[in-house]
Amino acid sequence: MSDDEFGGRGGAGAIGDDDVNLPKATINKLIQELMPGDFSCAKDAKDLIADCCKEFVLAISSEANEICEKDSKKTMMPEHILAALKALGFDDMVEEVSDVLQDHKEIAKGEKQKKAKKLGGGSGMTQEELLAAQEQLFAASRAKFEAGGVSETPAA
Repeated sequence: MSDDEFGGRGGAGAIGDDDVNLPKATINKLIQELMPGDFSCAKDAKDLIADCCKEFVLAISSEANEICEKDSKKTMMPEHILAALKALGFDDMVEEVSDVLQDHKEIAKGEKQKKAKKLGGGSGMTQEELLAAQEQLFAASRAKFEAGGVSETPAA
């Protein structure tokens, strides 16, 4: 698939270069973090770096899209990105990108487990123990109510 077919550059209905930009604040932050403290970066240089980043992302995504189409897939997966990096001659980046992907998967898995634990299994009690504790609380509340221990709150 050419750039024109999926709206990369030119052609009817294509996305113009001005329509696709990376967040400048993010790029500026990366530049500041990676440069030594005694160096500064001119605005033109920052803009050039942003344009290069945009072109890199467009090139990788375009190639990955072509690989998806060849594989008759409708969803781009990390494997397609890795294959695109290889196809475009960025073989030296594949191992590092794979490591970052693995780290991301581990972090996502940990967050998913943490969320599941928070939603249901955070107490350390089994389902049966939770139900029994709930019944005890209901019984205690019912007994207190029947004994007149609960005063009705006045209407606001």
